[in-house]
Amino acid sequence: ALNQPLFFTVANHKLTVVGADASYLKPFTTKFLMLGPGQTTDVLLTADQPPKRYYIAARAYQSAQNAPFDNTTTTAILHYRNTSKTSPPIAASLPAFNDTNTVTSFSRKFKSLRNVVVPKTIDENLFFTIGLGLDNCPKNFPKNRCQGLNGTRFTASMNNVSFVLQSNFSLLQAHSNGIPGVFTTDFPAKPPVKFDYTGNNISRGLFQPVKGTKLYKLKYGTRVQIVLQDTNIVTPEN
Repeated sequence: ALNQPLFFTVANHKLTVVGADASYLKPFTTKFLMLGPGQTTDVLLTADQPPKRYYIAARAYQSAQNAPFDNTTTTAILHYRNTSKTSPPIAASLPAFNDTNTVTSFSRKFKSLRNVVVPKTIDENLFFTIGLGLDNCPKNFPKNRCQGLNGTRFTASMNNVSFVLQSNFSLLQAHSNGIPGVFTTDFPAKPPVKFDYTGNNISRGLFQPVKGTKLYKLKYGTRVQIVLQDTNIVTPEN
């Protein structure tokens, strides 16, 4: 659950989603949930079925193609009062582990309760690619921490920059106090190299991002449009 999205359902029951991640949503009814790692979803369940025992079930959705994952199903039981504890629970049905169309359909149901007013005049347009990369393992590094291709380790990046956390000062502290050498302000507003972001023939030269503590500076009150684009470097994610 810390790495993979999860399908969740209660056999023969409908779930009403009313909020997610501390934000109210336009309520909608569904037979299952798709929960991202760390995601909170507010759901109402009405116990309106015949008094029996019903399986509650969850299992992973394979969001990254060809990446190994735990394909087992975990279960619990919703037990109505005055029901025999020995009666067999009613089975639950979940989408297939790779049912992306169903996941997309579920995600599109997330709508605001009210119309959102957004600025129509944009001052800054930013285009960020987000994805995985590979980093050479340091010498004498534990092998169990180098599980990437050819003994490398996985790393995350934006616009081909892998963030390096500074240990002496926080970024805000360095900015407020004018401390030099903690970060640079040359984070790219768009990918340094254009390529077919979701294609299958991505140059291996793009697999290893540069390391740095790079920031992109914005003036207070700037109206910003940000496009977030996944890539097929190593593997695509949902």
